[in-house]
Amino acid sequence: MRSLSIAATGMLAQQLNVEVISNNIANMNTTAFKRQRAEFQDLLYQNARRVGAQSSDQNTIVPAGVQIGLGVKTTAVYRITEQGNLVTTGNTLDVALQGKGFFQIQMPDGQTAYTRAGSFQLGPNGNIVTADGYSILGPGAIPRNATDVTINQNGQVIVTEPGQTPQNIGQFQLAKFINDAGLESIGDNIFRSTPASGDPVTGVAGRDGFGTTLQGFLETANVNTVQEVTNLITAQRAYEMNSKVISASDEMLGTLNQLR
Repeated sequence: MRSLSIAATGMLAQQLNVEVISNNIANMNTTAFKRQRAEFQDLLYQNARRVGAQSSDQNTIVPAGVQIGLGVKTTAVYRITEQGNLVTTGNTLDVALQGKGFFQIQMPDGQTAYTRAGSFQLGPNGNIVTADGYSILGPGAIPRNATDVTINQNGQVIVTEPGQTPQNIGQFQLAKFINDAGLESIGDNIFRSTPASGDPVTGVAGRDGFGTTLQGFLETANVNTVQEVTNLITAQRAYEMNSKVISASDEMLGTLNQLR
């Protein structure tokens, strides 16, 4: 019976759906996390009677035919890149992006990666780094005796030293992509470009379609907990219905097995 394997594909699909939802809920407090959504497609069809075939030598045509589907498959886990809420932290090196763009990160292997999580810190040389110590492209090193650090809406880092006028030590270099959903997530709130995302377009905050930077703010995850719980209930019920199909198919096979 095809129903056994068809229902099995449905259970596997809903299992993956629950895994995606659980990852969204687990990251509801992750800075700048972007929720994901599982997408599905139907599998191939077996033609017991092909639609459009000739049904007689008088050129009559089968109007509908008999096509039996073989189940469901996962086609993509799509990342939804809408802006999260902005919350104030009061931390000098917390920087949020309001609008399009990613901060650029210099990785240890020399490649450039990208993030929207602006919870930055100071490295041992005064350079602005991520929580893992990766340098952020653009700003220079902050002097050890700096008394104030200001980051304006254009991403310029302005420091004040005792007895001196404020000076600009650099500007955050941002990047944007034609297809943000095509970026590859490598964990730690970091993405890499792929052929699907397209090549990065670089620039600075507040110009050429880039968002502005806000000092003392962080972007929250764009996870809607009510929606995720609703999706979880729907996935659970779909899983149960597919399991009932397997139980019903098993009972039908058991009835056949008892025939004398």
